[in-house]
Amino acid sequence: MPEDIMTTLNDTRPLPAQGTINTSPIALDEHLDGELDAIWAAVEPETRARGNDIHLPISLSFARRLCDAYPDADRTLVLVSTLLHDTGWAHVDEDKIISDGFRGDWRKADIRFQHEQEGCAVARRVLPPLGYDAEFVEAVCAIIDGHDTRAEAYSLEDALMRDADRLWRFDQAGIALASGWFGQDPSTYTDRLETEIIPELITEAAVAMATADLARSRSLLRTKVLR
Repeated sequence: MPEDIMTTLNDTRPLPAQGTINTSPIALDEHLDGELDAIWAAVEPETRARGNDIHLPISLSFARRLCDAYPDADRTLVLVSTLLHDTGWAHVDEDKIISDGFRGDWRKADIRFQHEQEGCAVARRVLPPLGYDAEFVEAVCAIIDGHDTRAEAYSLEDALMRDADRLWRFDQAGIALASGWFGQDPSTYTDRLETEIIPELITEAAVAMATADLARSRSLLRTKVLR
């Protein structure tokens, strides 16, 4: 990746979009072409942990939109990495996912490093039999490893996956799940999205999507009154 883009990714955010930014509700997206169905089938057991059957499909829809806004990115790499990034939660101590992964100094919790490592193990197990070569698999693992625990994005594809992982939180389904994980009511959680999560977003497109979704979610959930 050119040095100027890497600098923008990590120092002078947000990264300007080159394509169309879609800020409509994510529930309007439809995916009827069977894209990535073989991978979904291979990781079905992993989708049953920690709400992944909600989190991963919504994040993947945001990833598609981000790829539309950044057509220079390797679309397949972004989408596969997004689909697989949290599958490792199915292979850690379930009793510690909430107590360690979403309480206290959760960003530095051992279980977050563990779920990244386990996610890489899932990718190395399921992708080669589906025809993905070793170089692609390791590129996926380079994104999964550190997506929660590393501050810097290593590439445009890494940045888009990170933003997709955060964008799902702004949708009503994401708020319903994640506010419970953090032990917060929706008004407190949406305040956190505005003050803490939007500043973490790397791309202009993600900021626009998050801002629009947050406004809709706050209106729907009546967070001005229910606080």
